[in-house]
Amino acid sequence: MERGGYYRWVLMGAALCVKMVISIYQYSWFLFAFTINRQEGWSLEQLGLTFTVFILAATLVQPFSGLYADAAGPRRPCLMASFLVGAGMLAASYTTGPWELCLFYGLGGLGVGALNGISTATALKWFPRKRGLATGVVEFGFGAGTLLFNFFLQDSLELIGWRETFWYLSLAMAAMLLPLTLLYSYPPRDWERRMGGPARTSRAAAVQYRTARMAATPQWQIIYLGFTLIIATVLMFASHLKMIAQEFGITGSLFALVMVAFPLGNGFSRIVGGVASDYLGRERTMLLFFSLLGLCLLALGLFGGLPWLFVTVVFLAGLLGGAPFVIYAAVVGDYFGADNATANWGLTITGKAWAGLIAGWFSGWLVSLSGTYQTPLLVLALCCFVAAGLASPRVLKAPVPPGRGAAAVSAES
Repeated sequence: MERGGYYRWVLMGAALCVKMVISIYQYSWFLFAFTINRQEGWSLEQLGLTFTVFILAATLVQPFSGLYADAAGPRRPCLMASFLVGAGMLAASYTTGPWELCLFYGLGGLGVGALNGISTATALKWFPRKRGLATGVVEFGFGAGTLLFNFFLQDSLELIGWRETFWYLSLAMAAMLLPLTLLYSYPPRDWERRMGGPARTSRAAAVQYRTARMAATPQWQIIYLGFTLIIATVLMFASHLKMIAQEFGITGSLFALVMVAFPLGNGFSRIVGGVASDYLGRERTMLLFFSLLGLCLLALGLFGGLPWLFVTVVFLAGLLGGAPFVIYAAVVGDYFGADNATANWGLTITGKAWAGLIAGWFSGWLVSLSGTYQTPLLVLALCCFVAAGLASPRVLKAPVPPGRGAAAVSAES
């Protein structure tokens, strides 16, 4: 098959499947944490630290895996990352204490992060005219993938325990990831020009910023802060959803509905947000989505004890909260070019590490201090409103290309 036209759709399908598999580490964690807490007696703060270590590993690795992939192609780093995903889960199944769990779950996080960033960059590079749509489809897998797995995992955790579940899961993940990543490749360097350039011609997307040059721009610094604040909201649900539901009395069939509602909304958010940003503009879409997400967090913190309101708001939070991964990735491609998109997005997504600290350890500390999940929910609502302000078209604007005729200039670091 020619490495072009149809092949990029094959790659999109492979990246979608990879994202679905690796999403288990992040979006099934609330099931793992609840079971480990009950079976081992390890505290929520200790388990929150494990989630934070995972997020740190999965994000801080991405600038390095991105540089490697941009220089040598995506296949080799993705194969190594697939091995780490399986090995981390396998080693975690043998842990005897929370510190070992932090170490091995974080090891798996290195593989998850590398695969996550390179899969997103694959969509950015192959679909320059529809970055929002392409990235949204790929990111749908990471947002909604656990919809296929969580019911099975919850039954497995109940029947055979978390250690055996981790053991079997490690083998299944490696078996699925290794053949899929063999398909990965990047387009030729002139692919964006051959495809007619980026759809949003008002952007300076033909200017190819290297990572150090990008990081020095005020636009990227605004992007980084806004991304960090808004992603903390999504990770709050990923790490604490079952405990939040338990506090508000959401159990049984209603919680089963929540387990469907959140990943389904989170997955579709990435497609809806990506398509909306292609047509409405990235900045306007973020302002709208983030403001509504802040209102959802306020409603949940104040009125979460109403069962159907809880389910509805969690679904809406998922429907709004997955979009930032897509829109910010597309903004990075729009503003700073596609040639170094893997490394540039890899640096940007390190904001998720700080978000993980807020959603994992800091939120657990707030709960232990106040005795309720209402406190971190209200704090995160404020984060949403700040992120919305930072994403406003009045604040966030494309960088001015250096010099005249900058569309043909390559900005070097």
